[in-house]
Formats: sequence, structure tokens, C-alpha cells
Amino acid sequence: MRELIRSPADGYTLLYTITVTTSQLPHLYAAPPFDVLKDMTPLGVVSRTRTILVATPNAPYNTVKELVAYAKANPGKVNYGSYGIGSSGHINGELLKANAGIDIVHVPYKGSTEAVRDLLGGQIQLVFDGPSTAIANAKGGLVKILGVPDTERLPSIPDVPTITEAGVPGIDLPGLEQFFAPARTPKAIVDKLNAEIMKVARTPEVTELFVRGGSTMVTSTPGEHARMMKEDSDKWGAVIRKLGIRME
Repeated sequence: MRELIRSPADGYTLLYTITVTTSQLPHLYAAPPFDVLKDMTPLGVVSRTRTILVATPNAPYNTVKELVAYAKANPGKVNYGSYGIGSSGHINGELLKANAGIDIVHVPYKGSTEAVRDLLGGQIQLVFDGPSTAIANAKGGLVKILGVPDTERLPSIPDVPTITEAGVPGIDLPGLEQFFAPARTPKAIVDKLNAEIMKVARTPEVTELFVRGGSTMVTSTPGEHARMMKEDSDKWGAVIRKLGIRME
């Protein structure tokens, strides 16, 4: 973000980022290090994605319903890892904890590699993992997928129910994968970049790659991107305030 903000607004330095940057971090800090709406220019959304709740293969539950029942019978004995304080995995974990009325323990890591490594090693029992990693590990028998925090099932894993279907509503906030340019990038450059990015995003090869990895293709104009980002930010901000998660 800092590199983007201090770069010339000439269309040669772009940022490809996810919802954590634009819709979560601004609500996690009392004094955010950047202003999304002032410091960057939306170029377009290319997909919606979400984390996927996975468990170790030997966990004594195979569904979200079974997890909730087990956690209620064994308060404080289930651990879930995340990529760090304020990450999507942390927020979704605390939302699951609050909405299901269960006592599960958060174990923050410095990144996804460490969290998934300890999940595979059995040191923790649950992770809200990125879709491509979660799906690949599930196919290899390394984890089992319990549920999807979204309003609809994923086409790539249609047999896996949403967490709402499993009886825990309100955990259905997917994120955006999106491109930005620095603030004050001329409209002619923004429109040209948007047209080229969307053209590539709509190709069968790219669409198939995203869908197979657990994402949903969504292409947009810069104006639509700004609106979607604002809606996304409002939703995540409300959840973060409800849970009382802060970073300093």
C-alpha cells in the first residue's frame, strides 16, 4: 500500500489485493495508515473469494453441526489457527464463536504457511483457510472441509454446505480480489487499464483457474468497483465493531 501511494499516477504501478487491505484493516486501527478512498483509485474487481473452514482428518467431527456440539460439550478444548490478529481467519473464527455460542481458542500465527503447517501437524484443530489451499489439501486427504462462510455453495465443492445451512447464520462475508492504481490517476488511463484487465479476467483460461480455486468470477467497471468496495467495507466494519477486534 505504501509503495502504491508514493508511486506516480501514470498507470505503471498497480496493486492487486484482497478485502483484508481495503475493507478490514481500516476498521481494525484507531488511526489507519492509509485512506482507501483518498489514497487509491479503483480499477476493477476480478473475483469474490472466501475462506473455507477445515479441520484435521482425525477431528471428532465431520460437519459444522458436529463441531458446534463437540465444542459445547468440551469448552475451551478446540483451537483454531489464523494468519494473525485481524485476519479474515481470525474474524471468521470469532464470528463462529459468537454466533454459535461456543468457546474455542484462537491461536494467531505470523502467516498462512505456519498456521496450515500446524494444522497438518495436529497442533491445532481448525483453520479458516484460503480456498485453493483448503481444496487442494482436502483432495489429498490432509484436511476435511467442514463448511463455507458464504451465502451459496461453491461450484468447485458443491457437496459442502454453507455454515449458514449448517445452522450458524451470519458467517457469510466473502471478499474481493481487486486492482488499484494510485490516487489521481487520469480517467483515460483508468478506463484503459480496466478494459484490459477485464478482457483477460473473462478469458476461459483465467475464469477456469479462479473457479477451480474456489473463487467466483466478478468483473466490474471502476465505478462498480468503488461501490462494491464501500458495501464490503461497511459489512466487515460492522462485524469488526461487534466483535471488538482492534490492532495497534
